[in-house]
Amino acid sequence: MGQLENVQVFIRVVEAGGISRAAEQLDVAKSAVSRRLSELENRLQTKLIQRTTRRFHLTEEGKKYYEKATSVVAAFDELDGCLLDLPDKLTGRLSVSIPLSFGIRHMYKAIDGFRAVYPDIQLNVDLSDREVNMIEEGIDVAFRIGDLNDSSIQARKIIPMRVFMAAAPKYLKQFSENPSIAEVNKMTFLRYSAKPSNLIRLVNPKGDSEAIHPESDIQSNNGDFLLQMGILGHGVVVMPEFICGQAIKNGDLNTILTDYKFDMVEAYAVYPQNRFLSRNARAFIDYLVEFYKKNREWELGGV
Repeated sequence: MGQLENVQVFIRVVEAGGISRAAEQLDVAKSAVSRRLSELENRLQTKLIQRTTRRFHLTEEGKKYYEKATSVVAAFDELDGCLLDLPDKLTGRLSVSIPLSFGIRHMYKAIDGFRAVYPDIQLNVDLSDREVNMIEEGIDVAFRIGDLNDSSIQARKIIPMRVFMAAAPKYLKQFSENPSIAEVNKMTFLRYSAKPSNLIRLVNPKGDSEAIHPESDIQSNNGDFLLQMGILGHGVVVMPEFICGQAIKNGDLNTILTDYKFDMVEAYAVYPQNRFLSRNARAFIDYLVEFYKKNREWELGGV
């Protein structure tokens, strides 16, 4: 194995937090990773990682080498990209993380198109509403919707999305036909538990900011579950258009406070700052940007 490949294995071991996890991410035997790490240390005549059966940590030399190695590998990958950035030249693995609801409802179409252009890339798709640790889990690109609070990632905007407040007609029967914000404050909401706060901010018709502090009897980390509970009449949902749009169109949900404006949410492709962006990851992000310029079937027009 070449020197550069050994350096790449070292970086993966550091970022994965151990040889076993790095071997899983690289889909190779643990012994192969250990051997390649030993080859690198023997060539450098320096111990980079202190490891036992239970402990793992970088030596001071290992820390310095890791900092330099990431930038060198990134530069080398960029150099390759100048000459080899063609669809038929992209091979290897690409691990992506996508929110469960968006992946099942919409992202599969983008991935179908991506595969048609880059058939030799081996895709590993993690569908989950949890915020994955990209470094530890070997994720190259994560698709995230909403605010980004992690300073250790870089992001590229992919899609702006409208947010709606809505509830089932049978739930709204107990309130006024066009409930005021004061009345809405008394309603029961279905809360998305992954958000750090249940505070809802919106702008009234006069352009002033207001807030709702909702009571929540049911919460979940999955938007589709909350949608179904909302359709069944268990309370109010506040969610992106891609989840609730069809239910609103069908009449299963009625929108509330339609003369108020809610903050748009952004969908991003994110990747770690301290890891070079591979050509596969760059191609995937570029494809998503172009795909979602034309393909937003969930949008409701002027609703």
